Amino acid sequence: MRLSELQRKNIINLIDGSFVGRIIDVIIDESGKITDLVLEKNKNKLFFTESNEVLIKFEQIKKMGSDVILIENINT
Repeated sequence: MRLSELQRKNIINLIDGSFVGRIIDVIIDESGKITDLVLEKNKNKLFFTESNEVLIKFEQIKKMGSDVILIENINT
């Protein structure tokens, strides 16, 4: 799967069904495996931090569909 295909998918939190964000980048380790997804924060929520990014560990992905990626254990 290409990064451009991942970037079209919505990231949804399985805990509460909320929209978390969209993928803007990935972090790859020395062996070439994706370790983290870098998301742009949901612009509809108020955040009191400087960063506009959220890191999601690849292990948090529970299901990847054609339109969405379902994740678990995220603090949004």
